Amino acid sequence: MNFIVLLVDMSTTVMSDAIVMPSTESQQLATKLIAETKVEFVKCESCGLIEECTPEYINRIRERYQGKWICGLCSEAVKYEIIRSKRLITTDEAMARHMAFCKKSILSGQKTDPTVDLIDAMKQILRRSLDSPRRVRSTPCSPVRTMDDSVGVGLARSESCIPDVTYVVELEEMMSDQNGE
Repeated sequence: MNFIVLLVDMSTTVMSDAIVMPSTESQQLATKLIAETKVEFVKCESCGLIEECTPEYINRIRERYQGKWICGLCSEAVKYEIIRSKRLITTDEAMARHMAFCKKSILSGQKTDPTVDLIDAMKQILRRSLDSPRRVRSTPCSPVRTMDDSVGVGLARSESCIPDVTYVVELEEMMSDQNGE
């Protein structure tokens, strides 16, 4: 069996044309490409969470946050700090506030696992987004807007799949009735 293999670098640009090669050769190539991808463990300077990332990604984050590595959750917290501030603040200021908050909670004497903290923080973000005002959309694919027609912040809610499930069940029942089952 043959497979078509596209060679793509980490920035998702195509490096060469598609080629056809035997499946064993494509598996060897994939294994080689995975082995060549270097990853490093890096610790968030804010909350202490350790993540596994490529050096390129680490450098991009450090460029964005003035040489400091912060995890994805802390990055979102910094963005939230900017949004919730009553006056316009810089990313540096928001990051300093968030780092002060993290240090205060670390110094409070509560020794907790950063992974558990991550899970708790994600639950809190989800609750906040679900408690936020409903978004107005004409269709599920249209841009999310608030009631006053301003761009909203938070997670957009998906629509229920239960009507689709009901439709499938009804369709299966109709087909079984037609087949005399």
